[in-house]
Amino acid sequence: MRTVLAASGAALLPLAFAAPAAASGSDDAQVAVFHGVPGLTVDVYANGDVLLEDFEPGTITDPVELPAGSYELEVFPAGADAEAEDPAISATADVPAGANITVAAHLDEGGTPTLTPFVNDVSGLDAGDARLTVRHTAAAPAVDVRAGGDPVIEGLTNPNEETLELPAGSVSADVVLAGTDTVAIGPADLDLAEGVSTIVYAWGSAEDENLALAVQTIDGLESSPSGVPSGTGGLVSDALPWQLALVGVLGAGTVLVLGGRAVRASRD
Repeated sequence: MRTVLAASGAALLPLAFAAPAAASGSDDAQVAVFHGVPGLTVDVYANGDVLLEDFEPGTITDPVELPAGSYELEVFPAGADAEAEDPAISATADVPAGANITVAAHLDEGGTPTLTPFVNDVSGLDAGDARLTVRHTAAAPAVDVRAGGDPVIEGLTNPNEETLELPAGSVSADVVLAGTDTVAIGPADLDLAEGVSTIVYAWGSAEDENLALAVQTIDGLESSPSGVPSGTGGLVSDALPWQLALVGVLGAGTVLVLGGRAVRASRD
């Protein structure tokens, strides 16, 4: 895996984040990182300073407040000498003021490590509603998601996402290969809380049979927020089988989406 990362990620990749779904009125942005590259614990640097250490696959950081500006992100195998070795993955990220972003380090459909920024929708929800976002960040083919036997998300491919707003409650869902009735997993019940955005990352590799799930939530969306809501980091969970299948059939997002503790990053 280290060889693959070094070979595929040595080039600098420019990233420009889209405009945030809702602005906070502050110059600071809320930035979370998702680590969706299997089999490699990493250290993450921002503008030459350590942002995350010993960041394990399948984890999402809590949001970190970063001033708007340009950041050079570099990902190294954990413990590597950042001054002597080339980064496994690198990118320049322009972070706009007031954004709520998850940066996902993950595999593309062909299995090559990459970075994808996702702008989190933090717009207000109507009373009684919840938001569900599914992000495909796995080395896996396209899938459909069904609720009650009817497709609600069709042909979802890496590195794309689909968002649904629906009444809060329990949803019976399953995942099938795109355009077929071949069930990958499910049906299973998914509980969606009122005023909460639930972001599901499908990550890993179907070929390597290590598909997994990471979940990020953003609460406080019952009405238009006066600030950018803070998300809560999610961990890999085998207790959400239908989402796990979606990954495999993801690691943002939401949502890099590399996780550990928050460390302030320096700014250009």
